[in-house]
Amino acid sequence: MTITGIIIAIIVGAIIGALGRLVVPGKQHIPIWLTIVVGIVAAFIGTFLASALGVSSTGGIDWIELLLQVAVAAVGVILVVSLYDRRGVRH
Repeated sequence: MTITGIIIAIIVGAIIGALGRLVVPGKQHIPIWLTIVVGIVAAFIGTFLASALGVSSTGGIDWIELLLQVAVAAVGVILVVSLYDRRGVRH
């Protein structure tokens, strides 16, 4: 993986993670770096799911793949928030 690939993964992860946080109601008390990590992981899982369903390559913007990524990010944010709160970390 090149530097450009890493930078793109971070940017995409930040966007997907932020969209995932927007979908989840309420305020999430997790740091931005954790949101980016959740977004990066969700982007990979969402892409894998889209490939498995056969909808990863469509004409134009891959809306179904994007929706899968955001849905996975939302679930990831919920899981991370619950685990992060259990650790007793408070802001």
